[in-house]
Amino acid sequence: MSEEHSVPRPETALLTRSFARGATDVPLIEQPIGAFFDAIAVHQPNHEALVSVHQRRRYTYLELQRETNRLASALLSLGLQPGERVGIWSHNNAEWVLMQLATAKAGLILVNINPAYRTAEVEYALNKVDCKALVTMARFKTSDYLGMLRELAPEWEHGQPGQLESAKLPHLRSVVWIDEAGQGDEQPGLTRFSSLLASGNPDDARLAALAFTLQATDPINIQFTSGTTGFPKGATLTHRNILNNGFFIGEAMKLTPADRLCIPVPLYHCFGMVLGNLACLTHGATIVYPNDGFDALSVLQTVQDERCTGLHGVPTMFIAELDHPRFAEFDLSTLRTGIMAGSPCPTEVMKRVVNSMNLGQITIAYGMTETSPVSCQSSIDTPLAKRVSTVGLVQPHLEIKIIDPESGEIVLPGVSGEFCTRGYSVMHGYWDDPARTAESIDADGWMHTGDLATMDFEGYVNIVGRIKDMVIRGGENIYPREIEEFLYRHPKVQDVQVVGLPDKRYGEELCAWIVTRPGETLSEDEIRAFCKGQIAHYKVPRYIRFVPGFPMTVTGKIQKFRIRDEMKTQLGLEEDKTA
Repeated sequence: MSEEHSVPRPETALLTRSFARGATDVPLIEQPIGAFFDAIAVHQPNHEALVSVHQRRRYTYLELQRETNRLASALLSLGLQPGERVGIWSHNNAEWVLMQLATAKAGLILVNINPAYRTAEVEYALNKVDCKALVTMARFKTSDYLGMLRELAPEWEHGQPGQLESAKLPHLRSVVWIDEAGQGDEQPGLTRFSSLLASGNPDDARLAALAFTLQATDPINIQFTSGTTGFPKGATLTHRNILNNGFFIGEAMKLTPADRLCIPVPLYHCFGMVLGNLACLTHGATIVYPNDGFDALSVLQTVQDERCTGLHGVPTMFIAELDHPRFAEFDLSTLRTGIMAGSPCPTEVMKRVVNSMNLGQITIAYGMTETSPVSCQSSIDTPLAKRVSTVGLVQPHLEIKIIDPESGEIVLPGVSGEFCTRGYSVMHGYWDDPARTAESIDADGWMHTGDLATMDFEGYVNIVGRIKDMVIRGGENIYPREIEEFLYRHPKVQDVQVVGLPDKRYGEELCAWIVTRPGETLSEDEIRAFCKGQIAHYKVPRYIRFVPGFPMTVTGKIQKFRIRDEMKTQLGLEEDKTA
């Protein structure tokens, strides 16, 4: 076969085409999550495993192990059987990671429900995968989760815990609400989390017996991917998928038990539960949650108070931290590493993070939920120039290639094409949706991401956009990411997003939404003058708007389709129906 290049190293020949294979010197983990976690807990029982700052809770590895076993025992006592689905609808807290580990030990499949979901969305998600039980926050800010559930299932007012019945949620039997040690009014038909946990036995013999039946290839997690059209798809991941991905992510960061990782990114997304929780737990490091939802000030305070060595975030989070008016007050000298991911990482933001936050060993990761999620990552010793301009090299035990979207042929280094990946990380499939699974994973096992990328001669990958985000203006292919990177250089620009809008003359025209730095003012003319002579005339945005922020998902992914829709409405533009 010709596809025999492995990850390039300095002493090897340069790539002749855009294909690379990860190193295999460190073997894959072939254990279920529970067994692997138990081994770490036995090795360092008294080491701090989890700090939930906003809840004022701390757990050693032994304490986390015992509480996990207690919860797994309690879940089995609800009558749940291995392979059944249990939802969690919550922001970040200790209960979340307990559920992540306990469901793995009980052989149950944890279903991550986005806290931004409302009644129709949560109804769809719970019914799509036949959830038998749900653990939920009672409320968060303006979101009344219990109120939404009561709206869907008023029958529960007279129901018995564990025996719930409702017309709209026919599969759901148990709902457990997260309380703070018995606080809050009783909820008819529902169970307190503290009561459920207290009912479990950490030495339950059923857990040891069950452990022998679990396989690393068993599905363990379902995450709904936030498509811009149609219903969300339930990406189904196995122990082997996410445990190995978490381990190799931690390896790239050189995590050890001495590390304390601040995790402000949401747990219901892979960034929090894999790049955060599992990267730590596979290396005996300490998980630190600064708050239930993202708050820049609490992140800065937590890094200082807990002497965190690592910090995760999407670019918008790092920007909020850097530009917080009190940023200079905090001692961030303990930081060294972390991950910036979730959306394209602007080069200028990356430079500020390295220089101003002491994150000289921060890494960039790229992936998608369907690949557990990381396919490429830089490491702490990747040259800074590569770290600020690429998403690194292929991860161990994976293969990646860049192909021509039309022909499927692997392209030459430096040529843009669709990013595809293959290996242990590719999902089990979309839950109960073989047709959509087959659309994404081809007959040879390659996951087609829909992302446009280039690979250089050394194997470093650069994500240049989404296939559907590419703008074609007068026959010229324009990648919005390139324009965004250029505009980030303007000293008054804090954040920027570029989209294509329909145009009768050129087919499409560029539109830039810009967030200015605090206290600064900018004009359209200033932006155009900044572009003149620096980038090609057809790359200069025709439409420029100054905005306070961007529409985005709770995971920090910017919803460009909403920017596009709003501008089309504002400008009275229509798509060319003949295109």
